[in-house]
Amino acid sequence: MAPEMSRGARGEAVLYAGDQEVRVLFTNKALIDFEKVSGKSVIGVAQGFMGGQAGVSEVAQLLLVGMQAARRDARTGGPAVKMADAIAVMDQVGFSDTAAAVMEAVAGVLGYSQDDAADDDGDDDPNA
Repeated sequence: MAPEMSRGARGEAVLYAGDQEVRVLFTNKALIDFEKVSGKSVIGVAQGFMGGQAGVSEVAQLLLVGMQAARRDARTGGPAVKMADAIAVMDQVGFSDTAAAVMEAVAGVLGYSQDDAADDDGDDDPNA
């Protein structure tokens, strides 16, 4: 059996909006899409949360991009994800929980290293 290949720089999260499971996916392409639409650097936005320069609109835009990327990745078809959909999810989940999930997934992409992926043998047991 061949070793499983790393899927590369990906950050994923699942949000629960009522009885709906909402997947978000971030890749480098998704982050580029965010930067094109928002006109802001994703790194600057991430730093802006610490300094109070980023807020609800940035989280909503990142959520939208992440939901769109997850939809494309799942290849299930259906209607395109719109900003109203992202806002409805954020209304259900709450801003803080949405921001935490989105930014943790974004950090998975920003912090990805091929060397770290090569070292990950899939065994997370610290006692092994």
